[in-house]
Amino acid sequence: MAAEWFGRTRPDQIPLWRLDEDAPDTWLVVGGRGAGKTRLGAEWVNGLVRGLPPYAGMKRGLDRYGLIALVGETLADVREVMIDGPSGIRTVARGVPPRFEATRRRLVWDETGAVAQIFSSEDPESLRGPQFEAAWCDELAKWKNLEATWDMLQFGLRLGAPLQLITTTPRPVKLLKGLMGHPRVHLTRMRTEDNARNLAKGFLDAVSSRYGGTRLGRQELDGELVEDREDALWRRDKIEAATRPVDGALGRIVVAVDPPASARKSSDACGIVAAGLDADGKAVVLADATISGASPAGWAARAVALYHRLEADCIVAEVNQGGDMVAAVLRQVDATVPVRSVRASRGKWLRAEPVAALYEQGRVRHARRFPELEDEMCDFGPNGLSSGRSPDRVDALVWAVGELMLRGRGEPRVRGV
Repeated sequence: MAAEWFGRTRPDQIPLWRLDEDAPDTWLVVGGRGAGKTRLGAEWVNGLVRGLPPYAGMKRGLDRYGLIALVGETLADVREVMIDGPSGIRTVARGVPPRFEATRRRLVWDETGAVAQIFSSEDPESLRGPQFEAAWCDELAKWKNLEATWDMLQFGLRLGAPLQLITTTPRPVKLLKGLMGHPRVHLTRMRTEDNARNLAKGFLDAVSSRYGGTRLGRQELDGELVEDREDALWRRDKIEAATRPVDGALGRIVVAVDPPASARKSSDACGIVAAGLDADGKAVVLADATISGASPAGWAARAVALYHRLEADCIVAEVNQGGDMVAAVLRQVDATVPVRSVRASRGKWLRAEPVAALYEQGRVRHARRFPELEDEMCDFGPNGLSSGRSPDRVDALVWAVGELMLRGRGEPRVRGV
């Protein structure tokens, strides 16, 4: 028992949800690099072959699986990662490991007679004909002929009580997005840091410092599905390219506030974004302090605190929703804070377009990563956000950058002059 992986694994690597009689038989594990996905797949296959819970026998006794499909992007990936890699099936096997018959492209367990055939997404037709009881699909989001390979595999899962495990780093591909929302698929998410104890010392710190908060880091380390809208005003690669720390004194600094229509927890957030001007006259986004479900006094206190922390020049507040009340609430928190009220006379898209153009011209940058703000920016299209919610962070961003770069088109003053 001491040698069994079950005693050392994490809760998210144990399919206890299958104890439910109506539990789905497709398990989708989406995770970052080094999160433990391959080890889980190898242990899952070994568990099925040996008839060991928690992978086999969860509802039907100690069932053993004898016909399994191993599917990867290429045949080399199946062998070098899924079978013989550091966390592969043969590497982690206890007792006598299965034999790999290269000419027949299969693994054989002599003890039980179980066979695992290997397949590549480069050749979907090779899955036409064979039939299986289970399948492990690795890095599905990278498969070359994704839809065709997946379809051929589903037709082959027709023996016994079929199970399939999908382990992948996420990419915004149609099939994966469909599986993540399917009611008959159980979704598990893993982050690289969840498996820190099994990673090389210093690895996590190194990659987190370099990629933390970036689109690549969120995908490859946090296992998030990050995607852009085709009709969005902003693109992630452009934002990331324009992100670097502040390297000099800033001139004018403003805090922009886009207040919600009400203080109910279900209402829109209060967008709070700060930006300043660098020595070259370019706008630098400094902070995103957006807050949800706060009372007027709550969001006002947050905006005023940010104003003082950054030694800003003023607070720019949209008054379409609350009129004079917005400025009054801010002044109740601190009567000395200068507030400039602005009123929107055009739609959100039309107001945002000139600011997006400034980004395209390289005249706006971010001082650091703002994941939630960037998510809104890259999901903001002509009809708003795809979720239908109000783009509160984007609204505040537009007011902040617009105040610095567009109002009056004149030279911005330098603080203290």
